[in-house]
Amino acid sequence: MTAEELRVLGCLVEKQCTTPEYYPLTVNALIAACNQKNNRDPVVAYDEATVVQALDRLRDRRLAALVSTAGGRAPKFKHLFPETYGLDARDAALLSELILRGPQTAGELRGRCERYTPMEGIVETQAALEALAARPQPLVVRLARQPGQKEPRYAHLLGGPPPAPSATPQDAPDPDAARDELSARVEKLESELAALRAEVAALRETLAPLLHP
Repeated sequence: MTAEELRVLGCLVEKQCTTPEYYPLTVNALIAACNQKNNRDPVVAYDEATVVQALDRLRDRRLAALVSTAGGRAPKFKHLFPETYGLDARDAALLSELILRGPQTAGELRGRCERYTPMEGIVETQAALEALAARPQPLVVRLARQPGQKEPRYAHLLGGPPPAPSATPQDAPDPDAARDELSARVEKLESELAALRAEVAALRETLAPLLHP
């Protein structure tokens, strides 16, 4: 799926759980949901044409459907994510959060998905993520732990493989690696200092008869 399709799908899943009184969503409501600044990474500014085109493609994929409501003038849309992919409420919540906010740890996902549906402990959340990763067609991948990170993060695969992580100024250095490097440098300096002291002592011993005949 494209980034636009994913954003629209993620918003439909999110709003169904967090604001059910306004679900299904009109196009205008979806535009606002896609472009909101909180709980989104990256922040985008989609126009109506972008959202409508994404909805059309999602409908072709059987991931969204037009809903007829009694007395409703504006067309509304709902998602078909669980039905098409065979997901339960917890799985849909986890994938929606990964779609809307990018790679996260199991602990982060557990806390943030509570606004969708009751979540169990971190161990159960991690097991659910691993189950999504173990499918014949994996929906989630566990990323390698990066320097400065205590826990591995998970990313969704609905838009293809996640991009390789790049170093940024915000990336914290790995304290263990820094400590090991410092210890190695100190050990090297101590060894060099001991060698210099030995050379000085040898020179003194050699020059002593000349200085004190």
